This record gives sequence, C-alpha cells and structure tokens, in this order.
Amino acid sequence: MTPSTRKPGAMSELRRSRIRLEISREAARLFWAQGVAGTSGEQIAASVGLSVRTLWRHFRTKESCAEPIVAKSAEWFVAALRRWPRELSIEDHLAATRAEIRRTPEETADDLAGVRMVVLGDTEPALRSAWLMTCDHVEKELAAVIADRLGRPADDVEVRTHAAAAGGAMRVLNESLGPAVLSGEDLTGIPDPFQSMARAVRVATSGIVGDPVDS
Repeated sequence: MTPSTRKPGAMSELRRSRIRLEISREAARLFWAQGVAGTSGEQIAASVGLSVRTLWRHFRTKESCAEPIVAKSAEWFVAALRRWPRELSIEDHLAATRAEIRRTPEETADDLAGVRMVVLGDTEPALRSAWLMTCDHVEKELAAVIADRLGRPADDVEVRTHAAAAGGAMRVLNESLGPAVLSGEDLTGIPDPFQSMARAVRVATSGIVGDPVDS
C-alpha cells in the first residue's frame, strides 16, 4: 500500500511495532521496579506518553505489554537459525555468530529487560505466558531448520519431536542462566551459552541434528 492509497489514520506495521516495543520497555521497567500488581495500565501509558485508550489498542492486558520485549530477547537466536549454512556444524555456526554479534547499548538494555521478565515470570503466570509464547516461536523456527536439514516436511512428527525437545532444552538453559545474569555473579565459570545451546540441540535430538549436511 503506497502513501497515496493508504487509508486515513492507518498505521504502518513498522510504526506499530515501534510503539509496541516502546510500551513494552516501559512496562518491563515498571514491572521490575514495583511488581506487576503494583503497576497499572494507566501508569504504563503515562510513562510512554500515551492515553490509556491507545495502550489498550495495542495490548489486551497490562501483562501482555511484556510480550514484545521478551520476544526481542530471542530474535538473535531465531535469526541465527535461519542463517545456519548447511556446510557448517551448529557449533561452528554459533561460534561464528557470537564473533559477529555487536550489541548496541539499547539492545543490551532490551536483553536485560527480557531476562528480567523471564525471571519475574517464575512468580507471575501472566508474564510467563509471554516467555512461553516466545519459546513456541523458537520451536517453530527450529522445526523449519531441522526439516530442511533432514529433508523432511516441517510437520513431520519426528521433526516436530526433535524441535520440541531442542526448544525445551534451550528454554531450561535460558531460565537457569537468567538469575545468574541478574545477580551479577561471576559468569566466567559458566559454560559458554552459545556452545551450551549447540550441545542442547545435539543432546535433545540424539545427535541427529547438528552436523553439516550435503547440499
């Protein structure tokens, strides 16, 4: 749709995504600072400079405001999955991905906010649903990648089983690292997260997924 044909008042998807992310950043900040129960939709809206009515046009509940920031925390991994060359092992690919990552201060802050919401989700079921929705998205991406590497359809039962197992292993890995990251403890003794994810994929799929494959 071109500017000349766009309906009056219609919001571009890009602008809508930006507004949702800005709301999510502020909601995450408030949830972490004063708890979910102590945060209202009115406070979130005021923090972003929006009306409450506008807030509810973007989100169905105050807790759902956390969804974009939680989803953003998994974007790098989803993007890495999509770029995984067939000629590389998952270990080599994730090592190369790690070397290429350059996070801006804003992206680093978003990563931290996402981790906080995952940790807070342990005691806030409505926030945990945002994390589980993200995990479901990662699982679907894993299924597409595994299907391609095994030469099978994405809805194949074995492909879906491998994706579910690998996705579950990575969910647990992320949840176990979250508290350590937030506590500020020395992480030098913790195994490299990228290689831990690669190992999780291999172990969860009984070694079927992880090696290079023929083109």
